[in-house]
Amino acid sequence: PLALGLYTVNAVYGDTITMPCRLEVPDGLMFGKWKYEMPNGSPVFIAFRSSTKKNVQYDDVPDYRDRLSLSENYTLSIKNARISDEKRFVCMLVTEDDVSEEPTIVKVFKQPSQPEILHQADFLETEKLQMLGECVARDSYPEGNVTWYRNGRVLQPMEEVVVINLQKIVDKSTGLFTMTSSLQYMPTKEDANAKFSCIVTYYGPSGQKTIESEPVVFDVHYPTEKVTIQVLPQRSTIKEGDNITLKCSGNGNPPPQEFLFYIPGESEGIRSSDTYVMTDVRRNATGEYKCSLTDKSMMDSTTITVHYLDLQLTPSGEVTKQIGEALPVSCTISSSRNATVFWIKDNTRMQTSPSFSSLQYQDAGNYICETTLQEVEGLKKRKTLKLIVEGKPQIKMTKKTNTNKMSKTIVCHVEGFPKPAVQWTVTGSGSIINKAKETKYVNGRFSSKIVIAPEENVTLTCIAENQLERTVTSLNVSAISIPEYDEPEDRSDDNSEKVNDQAKLIVGIVVGLLLAALVAGVVYWLYVKKSKTASKHVDKDLGNIEENKKLEENNHKSET
Repeated sequence: PLALGLYTVNAVYGDTITMPCRLEVPDGLMFGKWKYEMPNGSPVFIAFRSSTKKNVQYDDVPDYRDRLSLSENYTLSIKNARISDEKRFVCMLVTEDDVSEEPTIVKVFKQPSQPEILHQADFLETEKLQMLGECVARDSYPEGNVTWYRNGRVLQPMEEVVVINLQKIVDKSTGLFTMTSSLQYMPTKEDANAKFSCIVTYYGPSGQKTIESEPVVFDVHYPTEKVTIQVLPQRSTIKEGDNITLKCSGNGNPPPQEFLFYIPGESEGIRSSDTYVMTDVRRNATGEYKCSLTDKSMMDSTTITVHYLDLQLTPSGEVTKQIGEALPVSCTISSSRNATVFWIKDNTRMQTSPSFSSLQYQDAGNYICETTLQEVEGLKKRKTLKLIVEGKPQIKMTKKTNTNKMSKTIVCHVEGFPKPAVQWTVTGSGSIINKAKETKYVNGRFSSKIVIAPEENVTLTCIAENQLERTVTSLNVSAISIPEYDEPEDRSDDNSEKVNDQAKLIVGIVVGLLLAALVAGVVYWLYVKKSKTASKHVDKDLGNIEENKKLEENNHKSET
């Protein structure tokens, strides 16, 4: 490269400067020398090399002591380039008749350190011109220039908005420059999260170059312009018993730390932090809630609906009623929205609500009235009714001759709750028969059955007793030789005797009375006739000898 028509060597600070002697070596060369020129033009010789003796001598110049090297082709090298090496050096070739000279200009370049933004502001306030920081780039040569950037775009100076001041200081011992650029800036709200940086532009051996600082983000303070209230935790619905938190926030930076909360029913705002906690809320908490800054400016509001669900079951708990009584049952619902109601009896869902105009044993059980608000998660209520239907023991006895004609089955059909205890006796002796078999107790009913083979007529007594009453019923049973089918065993436990057709019921009663009178006459005639020849003993299954004697005496009296 040429500078003002002169040959120029560009060197990097700290590297070795190499300057070739750009003269052709003449014939008869005696020696070669290098010198540099002082600012006033006077020469300072620094190196000498003889062409004949091949020896090299370096002048005692303090700035170049131990730094010089002169090669055989008269190329001069200077180690550890300094800023002070920026001079006009001259190569001289001397013969007996002539002295030839060729100058070389040395330029030294030093890259500055990466710029840093120092003395940064702790925060920036909108609408206020303040010092943002200083961009410092050290040890540059030649001096560089500093430019400020915001989000990658150049910040141009603007009065009262962007004020930039650049200072350049040179170190006299090294000749290197330090550039310091201060930036005064008036931020806006949009400068939140903006990246500020600075770039130093400098010249190197190959031309212009740049180095950028690390970006810096400043905390920008700006006043609150809007207040927002919200309900936490965020959910679609709120029910009684929930805990909720009102949170008030402002969009300023830093955000406000205190607010006024306005609660329904309260005339004055309640001063609190940014949250207001409400525990175990009730339905009367439904209403409009507001919050504002402490100076009562910038208010926001929200409406809270506390959903509720009440269930009243009448009667409830454990209820004991007598069979045949009426029991009105009501399940009343009060709710914030339409509720779904259903009944469960003994873990089985019912199709309709229970209604009892005449209680039966099968009506007893555990009833649950349950209601839910499907739109409100977790809101459901239930109440229980434990219905106990009590009844005094009721007895119906039946008899029949078994198909083998060797025995008869006597059945005592019992109704009642609590479950009655059943005993069998033979009339006149009171002996207890322990060989009875009982059916399963279902809906307040069961049967006790015995099988006998009487050799003569007997009377059996069925005794049913519970906490309410003791009921006794007797039945005459003929000897085994007389078949009996007049009272077939009642096999129905489903209240089939209840006939709703009034006309059929009346006809049945009339016909039944007529048949009963006829059968009673025939039975009585057979009984009297048979008693004359009946055996004096009853099957040993029916009792002891004393009871048989009494029956024999009774039969004798009847015959007389």
